[in-house]
Amino acid sequence: MIHPSAIVDAGADIADGVDIGPFSIIGPEVQIGPGTVIGPHVVIRGPTRIGCGNRIFQFASVGEDPQDKKYRGEITRLEIGDRNVIREYATLHRGTLQDKGVTRIGSDNLLMAYTHVAHDCIIGDGVIMANGASLAGHVTVDDYAILGGFSLIHQFCRIGRHSFSGMGSVISRDIPPYVMVGGSPTRPRGINNVGMERRGFEPEAILQVKRAFKLIYKSRLKLEEAIESLAAMTELAPEIQPMVDFLRQSGRSIIR
Repeated sequence: MIHPSAIVDAGADIADGVDIGPFSIIGPEVQIGPGTVIGPHVVIRGPTRIGCGNRIFQFASVGEDPQDKKYRGEITRLEIGDRNVIREYATLHRGTLQDKGVTRIGSDNLLMAYTHVAHDCIIGDGVIMANGASLAGHVTVDDYAILGGFSLIHQFCRIGRHSFSGMGSVISRDIPPYVMVGGSPTRPRGINNVGMERRGFEPEAILQVKRAFKLIYKSRLKLEEAIESLAAMTELAPEIQPMVDFLRQSGRSIIR
């Protein structure tokens, strides 16, 4: 399962059933779980832990040093879950000690060609990053968010669950759950109702999220007032609770 031209360090921990293609390089302190397929010309540096059933395509760079001028060779990590698809020329970097020292990617994600995940980013499950989408350092992307092609996310931003960014979005503030943004300059455009339908949300739940969006963006309430109004709705509309929690925790304020 390991091509003769691949270079696998003796300090790497490769499970049974891992396929490593020609000319790939696997460094020390790399752990790869069963069923993972590493294509040709892939470079993986450690400390990096990769789970089960992942597919990493040719020319991807996984676990490289962070692009941070403060980095001085400290031991930091990259952790990747299960069943992810990482396409051509994607770049995934380890964390820095200025944060928690780890970049973490969950499971069932699709990172298309030329995507970039910088140091200390946290990606949940079921996320799609289309071609060229890029995360600066310390970005959090919650479950089932979709980043359109060439979306650019400023450092320390948080992208809420089930949200959607259109192609070429430049995002310098947090995006609340379910919200769809796009255009130039990037602005909120509505809710990601198509994504919600695909994830099995009932029509009534989608309607409640639409009402929440209008309350945040069209009611002319101050954000603090909108949050309190949303909190009062959660007993009858529990799908709004993630929006309330997100807004209360937002560190960079939300895109408006």
